[in-house]
Amino acid sequence: MDLNFAKLVRMHMVVAGFLAAAVPVRAATVMAQVTASNVKPLLLTKLQDLDLGTVTLGTGVWSNAPVSLSQAGVLSCANTNVVCSGAPVVARYNVQGSNQQPVRISAPNVTLVNQSDSTQTLTLVTDAPASILLTNSGFPGVSFSIGGSVTLNSTTQAGTYVGTFNVTVDY
Repeated sequence: MDLNFAKLVRMHMVVAGFLAAAVPVRAATVMAQVTASNVKPLLLTKLQDLDLGTVTLGTGVWSNAPVSLSQAGVLSCANTNVVCSGAPVVARYNVQGSNQQPVRISAPNVTLVNQSDSTQTLTLVTDAPASILLTNSGFPGVSFSIGGSVTLNSTTQAGTYVGTFNVTVDY
C-alpha cells in the first residue's frame, strides 16, 4: 500500500472523528398552541309554507303594484289597483346546530308558476334574514321566518301561482 494513501486515509478518519465529536450548534425551540373547534352538523326543518293570501286585481291598465309579506308577517298591499284578502303566513324554518355559532341563511328568489298556464310566471323576491345566532345546542334550535314580495300589473294572468324555496344554511 502506498504510504501517501495510508496517510490520506488516516487524515480522513481523524477529521471524521472530530466532526462526530464536535459540539452541535444550539437549536432553538418554540412551542405553539394548537386549537381545533368542532361544531354539530346543521339540521334545517321546514315548519310552514309561505302564503301571500288572495290578491284581486283591479280594472284598467296599470303596472308595478307590489304585494309583500315581511319576515314579521306584516302584509303590505297598499296599491289601489290590488285588494288583498285571506290569511297570509310567512314561511317558517328551524335550524339546530352548535350553541353560539352564527349561521348564514341563503334564500334566493323564487319563480312562481301559474298552475292554469305554465307559461305565466311571477318572481317572488324573498325577504330572509342574512344570518342568525344559535342560542343553544341541538334541540330546540332557533326558528326564523321568510317573507317575500311579488309585483303585479294589469296583464298578470289570474290563477294560483306556486313555487318552491331553496333555503340553505351554513356556518
